[in-house]
Amino acid sequence: MSEETKKVAPIGIWTAVKPFVNGGASGMLATCVIQPIDMIKVRIQLGQGSAASVTTTMLKNEGIGAFYKGLSAGLLRQATYTTARLGSFKMLTAKAVEANDGKPLPLYQKALCGLTAGAIGACVGSPADLALIRMQADNTLPLAQRRNYTNAFHALYRISADEGVLALWKGCGPTVVRAMALNMGMLASYDQSAEYMRDNLGLGETSTVVGASAVSGFCAAACSLPFDFVKTQIQKMQPDAQGKYPYTGSLDCAMQTLKSGGPLKFYTGFPVYCVRIAPHVMMTWIFLNQITKFQKNIGM
Repeated sequence: MSEETKKVAPIGIWTAVKPFVNGGASGMLATCVIQPIDMIKVRIQLGQGSAASVTTTMLKNEGIGAFYKGLSAGLLRQATYTTARLGSFKMLTAKAVEANDGKPLPLYQKALCGLTAGAIGACVGSPADLALIRMQADNTLPLAQRRNYTNAFHALYRISADEGVLALWKGCGPTVVRAMALNMGMLASYDQSAEYMRDNLGLGETSTVVGASAVSGFCAAACSLPFDFVKTQIQKMQPDAQGKYPYTGSLDCAMQTLKSGGPLKFYTGFPVYCVRIAPHVMMTWIFLNQITKFQKNIGM
């Protein structure tokens, strides 16, 4: 009876939801720091110039508040997307380790867990991601075409009312593919790097977390930018006077981009994207590590 109690005891509500709560909290904290860089990245992808010119123009014409436009949508996105992907990844890897008799997982299994977690997170977070892109791109549109969303919930309401509920998942296909690529790079590389730095290089906890986070951030950026570029183009497109959209779908957008600009066009804004993605990934892991340590210290 006591053995049964020991086996059942850890499977409580808090144990089940903790990976999701911790993941969402770490992602939201990281977003508060990274939001201005994310805004500049979107403007560069929309063809407004280099990082320096975009920053100068925004400060001059829109003020400092423009860098935080869409913050509510960004936080909502983390509360849905990151909560789902990090929570799912922790659960999937825990089950995989258990099936592997407690041994560390090979890289390909971690990659598969990352792909699956990314798909789950993207499906959950797609509406908030669409609202974020729309809010960030709004000031780049002609006055007559601006939607003037006041916050994330207003954006979600307007999209549902004007375009239908299913429009909240507009661009969901490229969002899911991009999330799968990003999380394969981010989640698998973090675990693999952390194991290597800890077990082979003998680094301490802080050095391991920072080093593995940096590797994770670069891998996430390199794997995901082409998909992020296509996703952004699809989500911000407007119909012309005849009601025709510039792209029929993600594949059409990718083919037109490849034809007009070549493969490197997909890496437009890569330095800023890498600067935005890598620190966000690093801070997400660092915040997650600190949250986990704090919970252990207080017995949660």
